[in-house]
Amino acid sequence: MRAADGTGTPGEGGTSGAETTGAQVARGAPCWVSLTARDLAAAEKFYGTVLGWEFRSTTLGERFAVAVTDGRPLATIGAVAGDMQVAVGWTPFFAVSQADEATARIRERSATVALGPVSFASGRAVLAADRDGAVFGVWDGRLPGGWQSWHDRGPVVVRLRTRDAFESAIFYGGVLEWADEGRGCCSVSYEYEKAEVVVRACGEVVARISSGAVEAAPDPAVRPHWAVHFAVEDVAACMEAARALGGAVLASGDSPAGPWADLRDPDGGLFTVFSR
Repeated sequence: MRAADGTGTPGEGGTSGAETTGAQVARGAPCWVSLTARDLAAAEKFYGTVLGWEFRSTTLGERFAVAVTDGRPLATIGAVAGDMQVAVGWTPFFAVSQADEATARIRERSATVALGPVSFASGRAVLAADRDGAVFGVWDGRLPGGWQSWHDRGPVVVRLRTRDAFESAIFYGGVLEWADEGRGCCSVSYEYEKAEVVVRACGEVVARISSGAVEAAPDPAVRPHWAVHFAVEDVAACMEAARALGGAVLASGDSPAGPWADLRDPDGGLFTVFSR
């Protein structure tokens, strides 16, 4: 989750329960998502109503909360956007074995390390942006207990919408050690039917990368960014609730797996809901 300096700290769960070790997550796989918000109460009201989340306090103070669904930690909200003068947005974090080494790999590839490595009781975090400006984090440490596996049947899916999927896959593959010869890493393949790069861990999809984003686009939904997708029971109900609370529906449609919708919260945070 996010500390007051903006770093995501997945292991700082407060009252969210026991923790697991980072070794139980494939190296380079997504391991947590965090929202940088302006007002915690407003964010809790919006996401609690739209997505049905409950919230628990954390050890980081009154401006931070862990979102919980079915008794399991799902995401973190930190009301730090105003202090940091940054846009409201969702950030995925990826598991790494060594934060210092990951930081060096990010810089070696001409990307930006915005913050870190920052140390916490449960691990170390880094906040960065890739060469096209998409924000992401890396985490070296323990993870919240009860967190479900990251794959298409889980509660969260992440997708990078970027300028060039192949180029981005090479960048993240180097930083996160995808397709490494050692055990416990992610594999990468290309799905021609969907025209996207697919990242798998233990045979399950954990992330997708697609081309077509415009680097200098004024619309943040069009610029390169990591999109966070949440599984819900009723996409139409989420769309209605988001509009009623001052959010917006940017796009919606149907896929072979069911309906989906791209939403924006009242402060501009982008996210996607899809049918279970």
